Amino acid sequence: MFKNFIPLTLIAILVACTTAKQSAENSKVASEQHRPQIHFTPPSGWMNDPNGMVYSNGTYHLFYQHYPDSTVWGPMHWGHATSTNLVEWQHKPIALYPDSLGYIFSGSAVVDTRNTSGLGKNGKAPLVAIFTYHDTTGERKGRNDFQSQAIAFSNDDGKTWTKYAGNPVLANAGIRDFRDPKVGWNEATKKWIMTLAVQDRVAFYSSPDLKNWTKESEFGKEVGAHGGVWECPDLFMLEHGGQQHWVLIVNLNPGGPNGGSATQYFVGKFDGQHFTPYSNETQWLDYGPDEYAGITWSNTGKRKIFLGWMSNWQYANLVPTKTWRSATTVPRELRLEQVGGKYRIASLPVAELQVLAIQTMQGQQQGVLNGPVRMNLTTQSLDAFSITLKNKVGQKVVLGYDAATNSFYMDRRASGKISFEPGFAAIHRAPRFSATPNIKLTLIVDKASVELFADDGLTVMTQIFFPDNDYESYSIDVKDSSAIQSFQVTPYRSMYLQGQNHKALK
Repeated sequence: MFKNFIPLTLIAILVACTTAKQSAENSKVASEQHRPQIHFTPPSGWMNDPNGMVYSNGTYHLFYQHYPDSTVWGPMHWGHATSTNLVEWQHKPIALYPDSLGYIFSGSAVVDTRNTSGLGKNGKAPLVAIFTYHDTTGERKGRNDFQSQAIAFSNDDGKTWTKYAGNPVLANAGIRDFRDPKVGWNEATKKWIMTLAVQDRVAFYSSPDLKNWTKESEFGKEVGAHGGVWECPDLFMLEHGGQQHWVLIVNLNPGGPNGGSATQYFVGKFDGQHFTPYSNETQWLDYGPDEYAGITWSNTGKRKIFLGWMSNWQYANLVPTKTWRSATTVPRELRLEQVGGKYRIASLPVAELQVLAIQTMQGQQQGVLNGPVRMNLTTQSLDAFSITLKNKVGQKVVLGYDAATNSFYMDRRASGKISFEPGFAAIHRAPRFSATPNIKLTLIVDKASVELFADDGLTVMTQIFFPDNDYESYSIDVKDSSAIQSFQVTPYRSMYLQGQNHKALK
């Protein structure tokens, strides 16, 4: 009996010590100035594009562009984190390191259910990552073929990764910007389709096995916004009215509607070779200045969950955080709507955010902010209104609806630290698309960001800010208070308080 007693006691002590240490580390990270409490951030170092997002065996995998040795962009790795609920994340060891073929740039990951690649073992489907190699040596020599596509695979649910010995699987014929492969299975053609960013357009490639690729077509040379290079594309289907429609996301830098980086999209048809848009109008997934490189998780069925990098290349390397740089947006569920005869993507925060909700309360026109919060406001008219987030030293962010221009806006000119980049302090605007006679507004407020979802997500804006002290109060300014039909406030607990008791939102 006593032979087992001591080891079990020791195990209990070790578990308790580990838990206490993790709790202390979480508390330290959570208390850092500007550190988001409900948005994913790297534990330290630099982060930009989300990569390789894939759902497998009950787990959401998030990989991301990462430089662990600095808070500015450098040799790119794939950082890695996992979650079972899209909200509480566990940091994992770095998945892919740079090697002699180059840095590990952006890409995607799939579950190779049919083992078309032959990389699976013992009848188990492998996870296969498809990424861009960026050869800095070739770039320094002035070559134009320094980017190529490669794969890596995992047979232990993403814990460890092996780079394919035959890399690269898609060589470059001499195009400087040849990157960011997003791959998905096309059931109609029984092939994998790669959507690749190629300078000012996208190219579609097909493959039966993820190793051998054939070019099918190009799209976008004279369509959409072209204020900068096209990057991080994504191709998937959304259903509307009982029919499936294809959506093509293309990220653009610079050239966004409010300056710098942004995400545009097209809705149309894809026949396995060619993409044909229903309209050549430029449409934006997010009108704020701080959503970029957004793509969707693979292997989630009809549900399409989108995640973006919450920053802008105008100032991403300059923002005043100390131990880490950048966060992601909250995960958003996409749907297709038809407004004025046109298809538009609408997006809202995923329902899983309720995991962090404490208790919904009826809000007042003035109130206290104590940590992250969700605000839901509905008006009875289209009268102008504004919501101000502020602190005791007079720093503030103002956002609202401008009836004269029928648009939403965000103003961070007095938001706090603004001198690190000349264009940071500005007012950003977004059009209203809904024809309803009232407005529904959802705000997700964190320590250093606000995300606006208007009219059930038909208009979306994302903005970051860096006050000297956290914003601690809010106020609503409206000419006639009766114009506010309802206003609810839902405080969120920090994602770093995993496992602690809290009252969930009913």
